[in-house]
Amino acid sequence: MSDQENAWVEVFRAEDQRQIRDASLVLLAVKVTHRVDMNASNAPWSLMVPPQDQQRAHHELTAYWQENAQPAPAQTNVPYADSGWLGVLGFLAVIWAVPALQGFANATWVEAGVLHSGSVRDGEWWRIVTALTLHGGLEHILSNSLFGSLFGFFVARYLGSGIGWLVILLSASAANAVNVMVHPDSFRALGASTANFAALGLAPTLLWRKGAFRQQDWRRGVAPIFAAVAMLAFTGFGSERVDVGGHVFGFIAGVGAGWYLSRFDFAGISQERQQQAGQLALGLVALCWILAL
Repeated sequence: MSDQENAWVEVFRAEDQRQIRDASLVLLAVKVTHRVDMNASNAPWSLMVPPQDQQRAHHELTAYWQENAQPAPAQTNVPYADSGWLGVLGFLAVIWAVPALQGFANATWVEAGVLHSGSVRDGEWWRIVTALTLHGGLEHILSNSLFGSLFGFFVARYLGSGIGWLVILLSASAANAVNVMVHPDSFRALGASTANFAALGLAPTLLWRKGAFRQQDWRRGVAPIFAAVAMLAFTGFGSERVDVGGHVFGFIAGVGAGWYLSRFDFAGISQERQQQAGQLALGLVALCWILAL
């Protein structure tokens, strides 16, 4: 061994070969010349560097150890605003009340409330709301009842039953408005699935923005995207009868609403305010149907 090699200095020593390997990879990544020596002492592995690189090697290794020694970001427990069940009951009451009042075979209500692009462009804006309460049959309303109750429940738990469903209604209505803009005058659609997708996008985004998902637990953060794709597949993605645009725009509207609302604390909102929000949501639906009929 030459005198120059003997002059190399030790910057790290360990008995565990994996620790030496990790330290070596750190120095290799920042292009610090080094070598690994095996000694006869109790700590047989030594990481050696030239004297001129000693300070830089210490700096890089210390930075690496400090970064990896930090605990994972704590998961935040987002407080509940209420149980969420009152909002679910309200949702089911509304979407089942409409067919109960008009009957599935009564075309008058369908024609008056269906989302029809040409009619909305002519000023019948209320259709972006009334269409959310109409369904094409028993299977359609049953599936929307199931998914709407599930996703709406989680939104109502964190925003409150009143505010939660008001936000879902407004998000879905906005999505229907956008859907009208991108379709020709002949386009027609109905069903609460736009609201379901809004709720699907809203709740996880709200929780993620409030820190409920740990940074390294990325699977929970992207799970809603896979859930949305699964729902599209379940409801017949690619079928002419499925309003894919309403689903996609509903999901995007929900994500936007969740992103914006994440800055507010809903757990401290009084039940009186929640009731007022719920009454506003019901009143908006009732007003739109009065205008439609």
